[in-house]
Amino acid sequence: MLSVEQIMDCARVLSKYTPDSIWIPETWGMDCCSMMSTISQIVKKPKIGSSILNIYSRSPALAAMTAATIDTLSSGRLILGLGTSSQSIVEDWHGAKFEHPIARMREYVEIVRLILSGKKCNYEGDFFNLKNFTLLMPPPRKKIPIYVAAINEKMVNLTWEVADGTIFYLRPLDELRETIQKMHAKRKIDVACQLITSVSDDASEAIARAKKTIAFYVSVGTIYREFLAKNGFKKETNAIFEEYRKNGLKENHTHVSDKMVNALTICGTPNDARKQLARFVNAGIDLPILQFNPVGDVSDSFNLLVSTFEEDMN
Repeated sequence: MLSVEQIMDCARVLSKYTPDSIWIPETWGMDCCSMMSTISQIVKKPKIGSSILNIYSRSPALAAMTAATIDTLSSGRLILGLGTSSQSIVEDWHGAKFEHPIARMREYVEIVRLILSGKKCNYEGDFFNLKNFTLLMPPPRKKIPIYVAAINEKMVNLTWEVADGTIFYLRPLDELRETIQKMHAKRKIDVACQLITSVSDDASEAIARAKKTIAFYVSVGTIYREFLAKNGFKKETNAIFEEYRKNGLKENHTHVSDKMVNALTICGTPNDARKQLARFVNAGIDLPILQFNPVGDVSDSFNLLVSTFEEDMN
């Protein structure tokens, strides 16, 4: 994980360009809302997105207050990315119960939208009950875009029903193409996809870095492991997880196949990376989110990433 200072340094580099948006993650490290506020003051034009705020550790009212604040600080540039995170993070880190994610997400989005509209908030649901409050600080926009992170079918269906956009992650290219076509037959929304991205003049180093990231998520993320197993990578996910159980993360990336890397990531030389990005865009992604995975020195690696995709940011 990058440090706060490294993220700020990367933002200063991006301030010289005009990417569509900058997305800040949140797991069990830094608070992404503080970072989004900070980044919004360094980079003045791109949209600022959360990828993602989980719907268990913050109440919907707090999420709406945070959204209003960041939208004000950024002069109306926020995209509010919401998701469920994972059972281990929600229960073992935040101490909450990971229950009823679909129904909870529906209520959460409804409440956030109601609060941001400026109307008095009276809401009775199965999870949240709010009475007679109105947001004191209206944001620049009464309708801030809400994107929902979705993996399994039920959340994908809900996302297309209630959200302005979706955030995908670790979806094989062919499955991604089919899902987008299927869902866009119902309704057109923005499709963002966070893509593990590793660029180096030495392709083997970039590929090894991407494999380590895949192995990490397969090891610690049950939902990703199960999803990938159902979508063509059962042999690999079983081997990755078994090695993780025995010996940790040190060597289990060696069980990530080249087929997995090609289906899930952007990695290799700058020329390789540009070609791979085009494949994902052609699959129907409106907004590819390049998840920076540094190779070697962070600053040098980020500068190479930016120079690789410079034409896409101007």
